Amino acid sequence: MAEGQGEVVTIEVDFSHIPVKPTTPKEVRELELALIIGTLFRPDVLKMIMSPEEFTTWVDSLAVAAGALAREKAGYPISKIADELGRTEATIRNHLQGRTKAGALVAETYKMLARGKLKIAIPATTGLAPREEVESLKKQLEDARREVEDLKARLQRIAGIAREIADKAGLIVKEAGVEG
Repeated sequence: MAEGQGEVVTIEVDFSHIPVKPTTPKEVRELELALIIGTLFRPDVLKMIMSPEEFTTWVDSLAVAAGALAREKAGYPISKIADELGRTEATIRNHLQGRTKAGALVAETYKMLARGKLKIAIPATTGLAPREEVESLKKQLEDARREVEDLKARLQRIAGIAREIADKAGLIVKEAGVEG
């Protein structure tokens, strides 16, 4: 693991509360977002959209297909779906009938959601070092502290010896009558 990245954890997104037959605008939006997120984070879709040129097109197409399917499941007519999403009725029909890649992918995601099989796991870093690394660093720090204390004690003993030697040298010089 690279320095400073932290521990890798997996965040699992729970879709069990998402209504597959929405009855309110809020539920339509929840289903729409679940379909977008659930489709975008599927491994097969992630591979398809890795190209920067393709990304914007894919995200837009998937968003329209997800919005269309969520509204269709709520019973909206094609004309209202097209009006709300700002697309032609033909485009909406193509998505809903799976004639577009985005429409087919979103429909697959919806089926997974309806069967309770839609699960996405997003790898993320905690921003913290792994516990083992932290424990190792704590031990190294404690060892370094002990070594510093040991070196301080040695240095104090050496300083004491140096003072004694200096004092004895001063006495010898005095006794010898040598002026310094």
